[in-house]
Amino acid sequence: MDRPKGFEEHRWLGDKRSQRVHDLDHATDACRIGAIMKAETFAAFGPDALPEARNRGYHACRHCVPAANE
Repeated sequence: MDRPKGFEEHRWLGDKRSQRVHDLDHATDACRIGAIMKAETFAAFGPDALPEARNRGYHACRHCVPAANE
């Protein structure tokens, strides 16, 4: 899967609607990244890291976040 425009340098993408964080390195069709981008309900994190997403209240997507990171 190609990274969405504007996220070429980011690994983690948050969905503000569901409070889920997606790993763009492992995203699947079930993640519906295109729908998140189209709805403009996405978030980037600084630093671009899973712990930062969790600090902001996001939960790991079960489809794309490797089990070792959960």
